[in-house]
Amino acid sequence: MSTSTLTSKGQTTIPKDIRTRRNLHPGDRLEFVIDKDGRVLVLPASLDASEIAGMLKPPARPVSVEGMNQAIRKRGGRR
Repeated sequence: MSTSTLTSKGQTTIPKDIRTRRNLHPGDRLEFVIDKDGRVLVLPASLDASEIAGMLKPPARPVSVEGMNQAIRKRGGRR
């Protein structure tokens, strides 16, 4: 288990093994989430595109650009 010390200004250093595992770099933004059990989760505020690759299945049938534009207009987009 990795540990860190909180400074008087509320700052801490994220241990190197955690930064490496989560691919964190200087300047990255973090999000703090409190779950229902009161635990605090620290998450990257933005995801690398490679982390979400493959999450969506390809459409069952191809959709044309015109078909996409029609769907947008139908749902209240620009006319």
